[in-house]
Amino acid sequence: MSLIPEFELGLWNAWIFMVPSLLLMLLCLLVMTKKGAPGGAESSRVSKPTLLLGIITKFYYFAAVIYSVFLPLKLWTIWFYVGLPITLIGLVGSLVVLVSWAITPAGEPVTRGLYRYSRHPMYVTMFLLLLGVSIASASWVFLLFSIIGGVGAVYFIKMEEAFTLGHYGTAYREYMNRTPRWLGIPKSEKKE
Repeated sequence: MSLIPEFELGLWNAWIFMVPSLLLMLLCLLVMTKKGAPGGAESSRVSKPTLLLGIITKFYYFAAVIYSVFLPLKLWTIWFYVGLPITLIGLVGSLVVLVSWAITPAGEPVTRGLYRYSRHPMYVTMFLLLLGVSIASASWVFLLFSIIGGVGAVYFIKMEEAFTLGHYGTAYREYMNRTPRWLGIPKSEKKE
């Protein structure tokens, strides 16, 4: 890793991973909107600082996409070979998240696919993608994007879960009780 970030246009830059990721994210937002995902009217009950933090944490991602156009990958180096699988896991995971949203009936919380193992796989896969790109390009600037995204997600998720709980009620509460917030083995159902 160099202290001075590289900044050059090129075909083999990080945009190769970030542009498909952006398209997947936009498709997912479109599907979520059509399914009536919580967050619209409920956002009026959120404090202004919390809402502002939520908005700011979303803009870092677009800054990362723009920067990726000028960030060369470290092809054929150990950085690239370590970062590539992490990046691909993040991309494929984002696609699985999109499919989970698409196949879940409207009016029900999404609990299929990666949502069985994490209540927020969209954030987990996005973190993996950004982390993988930062390694594959050996960029501390991109690593900073990963850290900002991870920290922002911690705060944004609290707001998002409050919306979702208000929207789905008991069904989401039961889902929260059996599924870890980030990533892990699903909790066993209590048998009575």
